[in-house]
Amino acid sequence: MTKKYFFSFVAFMVSIFAARGDIIPTLGSIAADGSDFRWNYTTNVTVDQTVQPGDFFTIYDFGNLIAGSNVQPADWSFTSLLIGTTPATVLPEDDAGVLNLTWTYNGTTPIPGTAFLGTFSVASTTDQLRTDFFTGHATRSSGPTAGSKIDNIGLISVPVPEMSALGPIIGFCSLGAIGYLSSLLRRRIN
Repeated sequence: MTKKYFFSFVAFMVSIFAARGDIIPTLGSIAADGSDFRWNYTTNVTVDQTVQPGDFFTIYDFGNLIAGSNVQPADWSFTSLLIGTTPATVLPEDDAGVLNLTWTYNGTTPIPGTAFLGTFSVASTTDQLRTDFFTGHATRSSGPTAGSKIDNIGLISVPVPEMSALGPIIGFCSLGAIGYLSSLLRRRIN
């Protein structure tokens, strides 16, 4: 009897995860854009989900964003914030010193599951990449929980944040100041 319940539970859990839908951005290309680089993300919505007004996706810790360089399909708006925008049921790591990219759907017609949402892009000063998080927030389209929100999380390629040009100079000066203060203290003690 125990095996029967165990296998029923496993089958139930598999069906839940198999029916899951997500907004999935993927790095499509990095293209030269003058002296900068355009990062192009292709984005899809999967089965059993729709994108409704207010649904969104966020790419976290996007290094060296060039302000005003965003391009997105019609009916989508762009924001860049140091923290969030994050769906309620996921918890990505988020560096408060590096901007996040969020695109929000503002159209009036729901976008059905399995749809290609378009290409979303921004420019950066580098083409060097690393991995960070993305999240998505969309709407279940069928079944007993139709209309409820679905949140997802995954990994995506983003630019490596470049160190400020002043960083090494400040670090070197700080080491010099520590050495000077240390020598002053030794002289006072002796």
